[in-house]
Amino acid sequence: MAAAQALVGVAAQGVSEVEERVTLPQLRVLMLVATRGGLNLGALALAMGVHPSNASRACDRLVDSGLLARSESSLDRRNLMLELTPDGQALIDELIEHRRGTIATILEGLPETRRRTLANAMLSFAEAAGEIHSDSAWKLGWGRASSSGSTGQG
Repeated sequence: MAAAQALVGVAAQGVSEVEERVTLPQLRVLMLVATRGGLNLGALALAMGVHPSNASRACDRLVDSGLLARSESSLDRRNLMLELTPDGQALIDELIEHRRGTIATILEGLPETRRRTLANAMLSFAEAAGEIHSDSAWKLGWGRASSSGSTGQG
């Protein structure tokens, strides 16, 4: 629980960096679109655990603010796909870089072998929780584990 509290603190600090530009639910939309690739509104609502109308309102505001774009699916024109705009990607990159830097500072206090072990364990934990897909871990700033156990990111 102490580790969870520390990670929540890191996440909260990152949110404070962008809270003047987006609300917490809007940030969640942006992060889901960033980490799960092009989503449609139904998939986004399902991932958020909200009614599609609530997801739609959040998306409307993000589109109006230039952080999210809607486009027709190439497979089904009735299906609108959601993608980050360059400004939306920049906001997510800023948040992730802030978190990465804060975590790197914390990890500097650990011996390198413990850092690698911890990074691999945290990736496994995130995957088990359904937070990321193993093929998109790099989007969150985690390098892939090599056969030697190194994460590549440190």
